[in-house]
Amino acid sequence: MNKLRWLAQLDNRGLRDVMEEMHGAEKETLRHHWRLWGRSEQLPPPGDWQCWLICAGRGFGKTRAGAEWVREIARVDPAARIALIGASIPEARAIMVEGESGILSCTPGQWRPEFEPSLRRLRWPSGAQAFLYSAGEPESLRGPQHSHAWCDEIAKWDNSADRAIRTWDNLLLGLRLSDRPRVLATTTPRAVPLMRRLINEEASGSVVVTRGSTYSNVANLPERYIESMRKQYGGSALGRQELDGYMLTEVDGALWSRAMLEKNREAFCGEPLSRVVVAVDPPVTATGDECGIIVAGVAADAMARVVSDASLARASPERWAKAVASVAHAWKADRVVAEANQGGSMVESVLRAADCQMPIRLVHASRGKVARAEPIAALYEAGRVRHVGQFPRLEDQLCGLMAGGAYEGPGRSPDRADALVWALTELMLGRRGDPRVLQV
Repeated sequence: MNKLRWLAQLDNRGLRDVMEEMHGAEKETLRHHWRLWGRSEQLPPPGDWQCWLICAGRGFGKTRAGAEWVREIARVDPAARIALIGASIPEARAIMVEGESGILSCTPGQWRPEFEPSLRRLRWPSGAQAFLYSAGEPESLRGPQHSHAWCDEIAKWDNSADRAIRTWDNLLLGLRLSDRPRVLATTTPRAVPLMRRLINEEASGSVVVTRGSTYSNVANLPERYIESMRKQYGGSALGRQELDGYMLTEVDGALWSRAMLEKNREAFCGEPLSRVVVAVDPPVTATGDECGIIVAGVAADAMARVVSDASLARASPERWAKAVASVAHAWKADRVVAEANQGGSMVESVLRAADCQMPIRLVHASRGKVARAEPIAALYEAGRVRHVGQFPRLEDQLCGLMAGGAYEGPGRSPDRADALVWALTELMLGRRGDPRVLQV
């Protein structure tokens, strides 16, 4: 015991130095002694809680914490029946069971469970068992009984038809094989109904929330990865969510919400685009606002897809014009739509000088940005626009456009959002300079 206390006082580098002097089973045992290696926020909290929610940024070590929690339960409780629930069965298997930080990787050989993929079951030498479930199939948890559960990435569970909530409720109703049933939920935060419900239950004491950021685990992450994440997402709302682990709340009165954008997101464009436009909101000066450059297209299913945000900050006319020409060529755009309120015909001249070969349509705004955005927001509400991938700075601006005319987002002006409005107006609302209301 005294040796364990001494080891617990060492940092990871000191522990590795000690391991170099060990041999055989002793070295293997130390390598898997989680209470020595895990950070305090990765260890189960004290108290009589029912749900432990780890709500933290990517790379925090949530999966490892979940796998080690399950491993400890299986070691001390031979009667344990554990539910392992992921967004889908393939994800549960690939991340929770077989992943680099999953259960099999974290368990030393003599204690490693047998994984039976066809039965979706793990069986430990102690007698404990775990079963895999998909959050997309709520009814699969109606009937089975468990003593414990580990639910991974609950914020990305399918929210259509209340599947995420129904999965959670069916799980809780089946936790009756123990006098002290417990659930661990690990996730990067998103403002979805299940997350809001659990956060609201924190005050009651039944839910204990551990919060943390990507940077909490900086000692175990590649330095280049950390630098890249800071450069790409530092200061953005997506960075606060995905890296810092904050659950972004909705702004009352905003035309767009985070939930709306998540509902209308695709990982890739499954439909070929029949028409593509590049929309440009040029800056007044090279040292002022951004130049919004957005690429969007429409497919045969009559759905619009936003496929690229190529906006530039502090760009001269020559620089942003070359960027527009390059993007239009890369996406084989049918047309460039450019707002000409500030530069007039000079905007077209600059684009032509940058060798922009496709048709250019100049549009003039007779109404404010928010008024032009309202019918586009209605298209999102109707599910007729998809974002192919993540566009953090564009989405921050969209969520800052307020009904009534105000802008409460980042920066002085929503230039990216304005370019998006022009692109979708061209594709979805006809060819007038200002959007018209579409009946949906």
